[in-house]
Amino acid sequence: MSNIEITYDISDVQEFMDEEKINEFVDLILEHEKVENIENIYISFLITTNEVIKNINSEYRGKDTPTDVISFAYNETENIGPFNILGDIIISEEKVREQAEEYEHSVEREFYYVLCHGMLHLLGYDHIDEEDKKVMREKEEQLLKEIGYERG
Repeated sequence: MSNIEITYDISDVQEFMDEEKINEFVDLILEHEKVENIENIYISFLITTNEVIKNINSEYRGKDTPTDVISFAYNETENIGPFNILGDIIISEEKVREQAEEYEHSVEREFYYVLCHGMLHLLGYDHIDEEDKKVMREKEEQLLKEIGYERG
């Protein structure tokens, strides 16, 4: 297991936001994507509200609406000391709950889907065109299946 460093800013920790499980899932994603030097990965991880993520979305993406996850990938020139800094993942807990209800699956499953989606963005994936979206969605579903969160 790698030495992943994740910082958290979570005002109201939910039962499914288990640091060990999150670390294991992030580790799985990094190994699956064959990321080098995963011994010292650093990710900033913020769980927040629709209001806060809406402000971030507006300021950095020009979209004045809440979203489920925003990822800010850093490049290699921003590494500090021994750490390989991947970037920031910001998740709206409110949006996660709304989407879980909309898609009729558990909040926990939606949280790990959104986390996976954010991680794949940090690793360079996007879903701007249909082919990229298909590749990203297949990776998300495969990774979620490996930790027991199949769609359905």
